[in-house]
Amino acid sequence: MTTAPLLYVCVRPQVGAAAAEYESFRTAMKLGAAQLDRHDLVREPLPHDAFDRYSGFVVGGSPFNVADPESTKTDAQLRLESELEHIARHVAAGDGPAAMFTCYGIGVVTRMLGGTVSRAYPEDTGPVAVSLTLDGRADPVFGTLAARFTALTAHKEGTESVPPGAVLLAENDGCPVQAYRVGDRLYTTQFHPEPTTTAFTERMAVYRDDGYFEAAAYDEIAGRVLAASVTEPVRVLRAFAERFGPA
Repeated sequence: MTTAPLLYVCVRPQVGAAAAEYESFRTAMKLGAAQLDRHDLVREPLPHDAFDRYSGFVVGGSPFNVADPESTKTDAQLRLESELEHIARHVAAGDGPAAMFTCYGIGVVTRMLGGTVSRAYPEDTGPVAVSLTLDGRADPVFGTLAARFTALTAHKEGTESVPPGAVLLAENDGCPVQAYRVGDRLYTTQFHPEPTTTAFTERMAVYRDDGYFEAAAYDEIAGRVLAASVTEPVRVLRAFAERFGPA
């Protein structure tokens, strides 16, 4: 534990969705606003002193896709991905800040480590079953979860296999790499650990025309989401905050 705050790193262009995601992370981690700072990486570069000011980083999701051709990416996305790689590389290399990369972020870390991010492992919007590996059950952060739990997903790409140097922590049939760890301070998840079911349906409304699901099926999918129990994933964030966040 430390007195330095954690930093939520926003990688969503949609301001309203990003603000709601920050609140979801803060609530899930049981942190006050002074304990979880926030930075909009879409619009502003990472502060030069970020590694000195913060005890760790939590990276949210995004409609961006790592696997998209580089020629189709905006300058903002290319810069953003470069800076996320910088965070991941710094955390993986030493005893400085910790980091939790979620959703889109796992793809950035996978590519940085030399792994493959592929469109072959998408998951539909909604609840899915996730299982911890033996390493996941022994992990100080993931080991707080039930061995099998329900999480929320919505992604168009996934990690093909655990990248070099990483330890697989969670998996399922649809997307074989749901979470992994690098060293003892860099964590990634494909699933969303932070939202309540209500917050997730509100996010669905923002992205209902972005190809994650049929827009006409919103009510049906939202009903499945609201009926799901997703009490376990937030425990990952609470354990991360307890281990690496401010006292």
